[in-house]
Amino acid sequence: MPDLPAANRTAPSRVQGLAPERKEVAAGLASAAAALAPVGDTTNRKNMALLIQLRWIAVGGQIATIAFVQLWLGIALPLMPMAGVIGALVVLNLVSLVRLRDHAEISNRELLAALMLDVAALTAQLYLSGGATNPFTSLYLLQVILGAVLLDARSTWSLVSLTCASFAGLIVFYHPLELPNDSVDLFRLYIAGMFVGFALDATLLVVFITRINRNLRERDANLAALRQQAAEEDHIVRMGLLASGAAHELGTPLASLSVILSDWRRIPALSSDPEMTEDMAEMQVALERCKSIVTGILVSAGEARSEASSVTTVNTFLTELVDEWRGIRSVSALSFRNEFGADLAIVSDTALKQVVFNVLDNAFEVSPHWVEFAVGRDADALVLRISDRGPGFSPEMLAQVGKPYQSSKGRPGGGLGLFLVVNVVRKLGGLVVAQNRASGGATVTLTLPLATLAIGDGGHGE
Repeated sequence: MPDLPAANRTAPSRVQGLAPERKEVAAGLASAAAALAPVGDTTNRKNMALLIQLRWIAVGGQIATIAFVQLWLGIALPLMPMAGVIGALVVLNLVSLVRLRDHAEISNRELLAALMLDVAALTAQLYLSGGATNPFTSLYLLQVILGAVLLDARSTWSLVSLTCASFAGLIVFYHPLELPNDSVDLFRLYIAGMFVGFALDATLLVVFITRINRNLRERDANLAALRQQAAEEDHIVRMGLLASGAAHELGTPLASLSVILSDWRRIPALSSDPEMTEDMAEMQVALERCKSIVTGILVSAGEARSEASSVTTVNTFLTELVDEWRGIRSVSALSFRNEFGADLAIVSDTALKQVVFNVLDNAFEVSPHWVEFAVGRDADALVLRISDRGPGFSPEMLAQVGKPYQSSKGRPGGGLGLFLVVNVVRKLGGLVVAQNRASGGATVTLTLPLATLAIGDGGHGE
């Protein structure tokens, strides 16, 4: 692989022929970037659900407080208007719940509107119960802090302006409370109300800010994962372009070698020498293998899409795959165990075959005397399990499975094999799991949904 960039630079005209591939790659990267948008929306939906929960608590708290003040303290309150505000909060919550269940997108503007409506409801209740003299004005801070956590800076300042204006308005405009003549010490009552308001503010802030922060951490983790995936796909794109360019360039010298080798076979002095004949036969086999590799690269790159896939079955595909791998590498140490069960018609995927080859090659390199390839089925998934008796994966490697250039082989470009395996399988909707065996060695498990491979309704093959 170190020579690929040089080969690619020497053939700009060849690489320009990859425009369709670049377009498909650009579309793939665009879709990966577009996947970032739903992450923020999912977080907003979770935060809106938390605001709905907080509003239910507010409804219950207001009912309990009004009942306590009216019945226990004997302070007359305008019950009907206050009940109307509570009813409006209930209706607002029901509308918000229906919107969430309809899977509608939740924007920053909607979160701002929800908090502003909560501020308006709080202001109305305070207006009906003493205005700024009500100790529960401290609940404004709860709305401001929630806005600072949930909203962007501009929206947060809008909410701050609304709360300040509401508080200032309550200083001048409010419905005075009708206190009984034998009322208890009003100052002590005010201090007690301030304590209850503080305790309520502190409790709700701890509970809901903790949940909101958890939602934000999950969003950040998802965004980081998607960005990493986009970066890895971009890395694969560059590798694919280099490999395709190199494959184009190798086609001409390989064809020339084939012609020269054919000419040599017609030279009597060479064809009459048994040793030379044997060497030329081995050269022909190696040459055909190189041509096959180049053709495979071009097929995967989309240069020969009509030949890229064919109809087959799971068992036939895997049996032919194992026979080809054994034949190319002259391997007899491979143990193949097929427990897939009833056969299933699928489309033969060149990329999937190369993925399995890659894992088998890695296993054979560290365990040349025994490699096991087990095939099974787990519900609607094809499970391919490749085991070896090598040294296994180091803990650092297991933690970095699927990351480029993470290899224990210590050579330039190492670690790309498993990186490509993970990304190809992920593109097919599958999963790659690497783990060490208790008896020594390692196992790499590829789990692929049959829906991405099967044909039609998944009819059985012969």
